[in-house]
Amino acid sequence: MSRVIAILIGMLFSVSVYAAIDTFQFDSAQQEQQYRHLTESLRCPKCQNNSIADSNSMIAADMRQKVWQLMKQGQSNQQITQYMVARYGNFVTYEPPLMLSTLILWAGPALFVLLGALTLVLRSRRSGIAADQPLDDEERQRLDALLNDKGKS
Repeated sequence: MSRVIAILIGMLFSVSVYAAIDTFQFDSAQQEQQYRHLTESLRCPKCQNNSIADSNSMIAADMRQKVWQLMKQGQSNQQITQYMVARYGNFVTYEPPLMLSTLILWAGPALFVLLGALTLVLRSRRSGIAADQPLDDEERQRLDALLNDKGKS
């Protein structure tokens, strides 16, 4: 029994050997802060809702490495972001630029709210009109027949 427990504990710790930690050398705390900001603001192309800082995919590791290299070359945040957009597309930024191809992303939520409000207004008008109209003779006779049938049973 103790061998089984020892093997299980050994297997548990062996998994942590495969965990990779990026170790980059920064010239200053400000440069490290810039790195953290950039890696958190760029989206992983593989793990679609994770930043490259949060993702464990190979492509995110490559992108973190490239961000670090570009920072070491003295490029600004905007230049690094433009490099990533040129290489991976507008998807890598959480705020894509306003262009014809991204117009639906920016206008879609507003259009959805406007269509919802328009639908509510039109439905409320229709229900108001139906409640205000008096019953015609045919409807009144039908209602009386229904009420009489209900009173008999």
